[in-house]
Amino acid sequence: MSPKTLISAALSGLLCMAITTPVAARGNVEAGREKAKVCQACHGVDGNGIGDGQYPNLAGQYEDYLLRALQAYKSGERNNAIMTGFVATLETQDMADLAAYFAAQQGPLSDLRHLK
Repeated sequence: MSPKTLISAALSGLLCMAITTPVAARGNVEAGREKAKVCQACHGVDGNGIGDGQYPNLAGQYEDYLLRALQAYKSGERNNAIMTGFVATLETQDMADLAAYFAAQQGPLSDLRHLK
């Protein structure tokens, strides 16, 4: 196979992947605020968990991480009886909205971005 043919085949493959790869839903913070009311009992009004650390802080967590976690609970990849029950009725957009809302909140989580 010629180099030109190989490059063409590789580009065609990448294009097919780009077309068939599902695009993650974009979350809406305000819609997430409303949907997050049911989460307040464990994760607090603003995503800063309540109690003695039994419930995780969601405030300020990466949006894509939160979305992936919700999807994992829904698929059964993550197993937690409480969360499995809550995510059972959520659609993709609901999960994206919740992830956007909690990611937009201020919390104790931090990363290394401040070191730049």
